[in-house]
Amino acid sequence: MLTEVSPDKPRNSTATSQAAPERSAWWARLLSRIPLGGLYGVAGVLGWLAYHVYPYRERVVRENLAKAFPQFDEAQLRGVIRRYYLGFAQMLVEIIKSVSMSADEIRRRVRIVNLEAPRALLAQGQPVLLVAAHQCNWEWMLLALSLELGYPLDAAYKPLVDNWAEREMKKVRTRFGSRLVPAKELLPDILKRRDVVRAVAMVADQEPTTSEHKYWTRFLGRDTAFYMGPEEIARVTRFPVFFIAMRRRARGCYEMEFQPLAAAGQRLPSGALTEGYARLVEGQIHAAPPDWPWSHKRWKLKRPLYQNRKRAVS
Repeated sequence: MLTEVSPDKPRNSTATSQAAPERSAWWARLLSRIPLGGLYGVAGVLGWLAYHVYPYRERVVRENLAKAFPQFDEAQLRGVIRRYYLGFAQMLVEIIKSVSMSADEIRRRVRIVNLEAPRALLAQGQPVLLVAAHQCNWEWMLLALSLELGYPLDAAYKPLVDNWAEREMKKVRTRFGSRLVPAKELLPDILKRRDVVRAVAMVADQEPTTSEHKYWTRFLGRDTAFYMGPEEIARVTRFPVFFIAMRRRARGCYEMEFQPLAAAGQRLPSGALTEGYARLVEGQIHAAPPDWPWSHKRWKLKRPLYQNRKRAVS
């Protein structure tokens, strides 16, 4: 567990009371010692193979993109698909590199804009809720935020089915002091530790296949269900909410920006916070189409016919 800090004295960005994180598997440490330039060379080969030889979920990727961007001609569509496979391969090697990357290297490669806004609230003793999307490299987002926030960071996550993969990814994600909480346990955990001044972070653009509470809206040209989790947490806790936008500035270099979604204690109409989140996610996807995971089967759920066609909560 991370050190609890007083509101007027943020903890050192790398100092925690917990024991040093467990080391990753030897082969992962070995691979992570390869210079990032060499790993990007491997990513280039993987991206080429995924596009030209063994297309990964090509039909899903093409269908999702074609419906999201009906104005794209064939050349534009193929260009985005090619850059998507390359970008995804680059993210995979960046995760491998994360096993041994120094704090200074993470800081150099992930620039954070407007961190002062949530940090000022934390300094006043006000916990904050941070929501993001699967844009660019969300794993480096967590590592950079763990280093720079200056307060405890609890991150919701979905445990992996494979026990070995789950164990290894937890080692990487908690390298710089973040605390992982299974998404299904997040609200009870928040209420249990409500006196801890901290940030709670979650990626909320997955499809809510197992949740009874869904918010339906138009997203990327299709009827889409969103989790109500962030909205429900904000309503119960009255935490202020920020959206973390992430942009690729160059290969291996990113920028994070905090954008307010709701003030502390603000009472919004049902669905308003989720709608605002959906619009911000959609905006950053439109700005950089290759940087969102198009191979994910995001639209398996179908909107019930009896619901209002504009938007509804189920």
